[in-house]
Amino acid sequence: MKTRFTKLAALVGTLALLAGLAACGSDDSADADKDRTLTVFAAASLKGTFTELAKEFEDANEGVEVKLSFGGSSDLAAQINEGAPADVFASADERTMALVVDEDGTAKDPVIFATNVLEIATPVDNPAKVKSLEDLSNPEVKVVLCAPQVPCGAASQELLKKVGVTVKPVSEEQSVTDVLGKVTSGEADAGLVYVTDVISAGDTVTGIEIPEANEVVNAYPIAPLAKASDADLAQAFVDLITGSKGKDVFTKAGFGTP
Repeated sequence: MKTRFTKLAALVGTLALLAGLAACGSDDSADADKDRTLTVFAAASLKGTFTELAKEFEDANEGVEVKLSFGGSSDLAAQINEGAPADVFASADERTMALVVDEDGTAKDPVIFATNVLEIATPVDNPAKVKSLEDLSNPEVKVVLCAPQVPCGAASQELLKKVGVTVKPVSEEQSVTDVLGKVTSGEADAGLVYVTDVISAGDTVTGIEIPEANEVVNAYPIAPLAKASDADLAQAFVDLITGSKGKDVFTKAGFGTP
């Protein structure tokens, strides 16, 4: 009787072990099929286009969520170099992308996918009657620029130097969207932003073209990052951005394309 009971207990234990193993196998399968997240760090001026293309990417890749983080390119590069988890980086200029490349932070060489130039943005009614870059040198005109270390700020400084205009801004912002925000809120009489920002702002600002703007062109590079959690997924997103679909979206938004 005792022997039969012992055998029965052993059988029950074996069945329990097999059930446990089966459960583990199910968990592994679930893990294999679980949703994936792709984290993309991108320049603030790319918000509209990347939001549209991220939706396109999610629709084409079931179970994938694209998490977009926008900001000043220099801030994003610093975060990446400090170990922030990200899969793809798109910068508003090559100089800032080089900060990540120099730290062996990219998995592949960056690819240029778009270009942009500067334009003056003013509140809709243009209270300071700004008509040109020269008007920005007037101390009575409240001008906002991007900080020099930010791509739009570096481009602004280069452009102003080319035309021989000295501007003393009332503030220097960490992203081009912050400059635009100061203008649309009426805190500034004018700001230097990208032409694409003026287009996306619609009737909330007045844009003033700069004849010399084409002499200072920002090229936008993108690259999958070395520490990407899914290298193939990161490369697939880069391929979308640099492909024909991406080109169409950027062109419609006012970007130049290489």
